[in-house]
Amino acid sequence: MGVHYQCFYRLAEFLARTCFDFRVVHRERIIEEGGAILAMNHESYLDPPLAGIACRREIHYLARKTLLDWPVLGPILPKLNVIPVDQDRADMSALKTVIKLVRAGHSTVIFPEGSRTLDGDFLPALPGLGLVIAKTRAPVVPMRIFGARAAFPRGGKPRLFTPITLVVGEPIFFSKADLTGDGRDLYQRLSERVMRRISDLRLEE
Repeated sequence: MGVHYQCFYRLAEFLARTCFDFRVVHRERIIEEGGAILAMNHESYLDPPLAGIACRREIHYLARKTLLDWPVLGPILPKLNVIPVDQDRADMSALKTVIKLVRAGHSTVIFPEGSRTLDGDFLPALPGLGLVIAKTRAPVVPMRIFGARAAFPRGGKPRLFTPITLVVGEPIFFSKADLTGDGRDLYQRLSERVMRRISDLRLEE
């Protein structure tokens, strides 16, 4: 790990465990070597760093580019493997960067819903995840977070000591037959398949 990433990792790990009693169920299912995609539901600002500390290696993150304008934290984000996304348009450059990284053997976390839920219900899966799968054929690790919305809801304030649990599912491997089809329909189908696996995960696993 790079120095900046390692420092942030240790700080995030300490805060997650002391302030939110964070735990990971089935951490052993996370693919720690080679190109891989972590796919996770999106409840809170806490989701990306919690996904990061669930892994034992560096991962890469997609985040809206306006976060880089934040004072203090914004200039540090690129050093923490954050890839800025322009949400005002179809930002293919960010997805192309993710595809290159995964093909090169790196890991990334992608939120199939694209944005945080307001009410706790799952949002429809977007085709971006499916595009990355189709172009890399990398395995996907489905993950579902519980408690993050209660701990730090969208538009709200952090509620300390709210328990958060991340449940990791069995990796999904894709065959050539899984990638039959073209364009957006294929990408959408792949994204929805992963989203179903995420929604099937339960807290008691």
